Amino acid sequence: MLQRPVESAQYTSLAFGRTLRQSGLVASIGSRGDAYDNAACESVISTLKVEWIKRHRYESRDQARLSIFRYIETFYNPRRRHSSLGGISPDGSVRRSV
Repeated sequence: MLQRPVESAQYTSLAFGRTLRQSGLVASIGSRGDAYDNAACESVISTLKVEWIKRHRYESRDQARLSIFRYIETFYNPRRRHSSLGGISPDGSVRRSV
């Protein structure tokens, strides 16, 4: 995982892009100054913090890691209703009541 550099221009530099392509990697950002690059990720992280992390106490990193993994894999991804899907869950088992 790459950490966000102090200078965001590093991500959009030609040399950085060339290095990514040579390594067979695809940049996860759009153009310089694009405010929507991280919106989806930030939304997921915000929801995760509010709905799960702040409601639990963990005695170790491993315990937190396993708990968060279970939340994402057994609830958030398959069953949680998502506004981008019109209020239904990805597996369709949880529908918005009309």
